[in-house]
Amino acid sequence: MPSLASPAPVPAADRPTRIAIPSIGVDSSLLDLGLQKDGTLEVPGDPQRAGWFDRSAAPGRQGPAIIAGHIDSKSGPAVFYRLAALKAGARITVTTAGGKKVTFTVDGVQQYRKAEFPTAAVYGPVPGPVLRLITCGGPFDRDGGHYRDNVVVYAS
Repeated sequence: MPSLASPAPVPAADRPTRIAIPSIGVDSSLLDLGLQKDGTLEVPGDPQRAGWFDRSAAPGRQGPAIIAGHIDSKSGPAVFYRLAALKAGARITVTTAGGKKVTFTVDGVQQYRKAEFPTAAVYGPVPGPVLRLITCGGPFDRDGGHYRDNVVVYAS
């Protein structure tokens, strides 16, 4: 569950519009994501598109920029289907509305039980610009209709 203070509005030119992760075949335009009524991160309505959490930092600005996407849908693999396969050193490029390309390097990939999600490590303050990518992972709970875990990519 995100726990960020309301940040200053992101200038229109700094809003992220596209993410590319060539090593796993991701090239997606970005939706804007907010919070759901229960305070959790909204998920993209389109499984083939990732979304930027609009209360997080703009990519390249100090703080964590948060981008989330689905692992799959009833029709098959979704935008972040291969996210857990990312390796340290892989490149991620986020393009802003102003045309700026911000490149991040994957530092690591972790999988967490949803009940043990490290909110502070993902959403909390950091000394510089970082990127966090989030999707579901682990076993699928057919009774509950969701994945048990989350996969988080840490990049700087």
